[in-house]
Amino acid sequence: MRAVVHTGRRYLPRGWSDLALQMSIWFGFLLAYQVARGIADRDPTRAFGNALRVIDFEQRAAGLYELTAQRVVDSSWALERLVTWTYWNSEFTVISLTMLFVYLRRHELFTRFRDAILATNVLGLVGYVLMPTAPPRMFPGFGFVDTLSKVNPSFSHESGLIQLASNPYAAMPSLHAADALIVGLLMAAACRRLLCKLLWAIWPAWVWFAVIATANHYWLDVVVGVLVALVGLGLALGRDLRRVRVEAQATA
Repeated sequence: MRAVVHTGRRYLPRGWSDLALQMSIWFGFLLAYQVARGIADRDPTRAFGNALRVIDFEQRAAGLYELTAQRVVDSSWALERLVTWTYWNSEFTVISLTMLFVYLRRHELFTRFRDAILATNVLGLVGYVLMPTAPPRMFPGFGFVDTLSKVNPSFSHESGLIQLASNPYAAMPSLHAADALIVGLLMAAACRRLLCKLLWAIWPAWVWFAVIATANHYWLDVVVGVLVALVGLGLALGRDLRRVRVEAQATA
């Protein structure tokens, strides 16, 4: 027991009790989020209607770039698996590991990181309720291919526990895109080596490509997801921004 206490004092910024609290907040939120997202809206008619409106907007605005991304990925066995891995792990796996890193090594950034992720995902859940949207993979008639099922049927949203835990009509906004932007920005700030900063700086763009190339999100979902992330960051960093403004006014 003494060894455990000593380890906590040596490696944990605020001891075992604070780590337990943060883990409770994080995993409690994940559980509540998954349950809420799963029951938010399962009205297929409304979800498909919204999706068709998104497709129509994209066609008139700039085109279905998702199809181009899918053709690129379809040309490479390795790329197909890489975007599949990215889609499934960019959310909870990468976010959990990066939050743990920030908590242990850059603790001064942790609260901002956590709050930005929580605020952004709550806003995203509101979007799912207000605008349930079927993802591109549900529209093979437009040329979309479900890359996840193609790579491995067990990766499909319609398989096993995945089907039970997910809302099939949660395309708008893309929280994959939103969370990737937050992770990329804050990890670039947290890392000290230039190479790490550069890799995290391009992480959001890679995730955006992956979610589009796997036909899980429209490019418009990504755009809205980025806007939601900026709002979440603004809410999380609001206190810092106000302090900077006050200090700037004081020195003016």
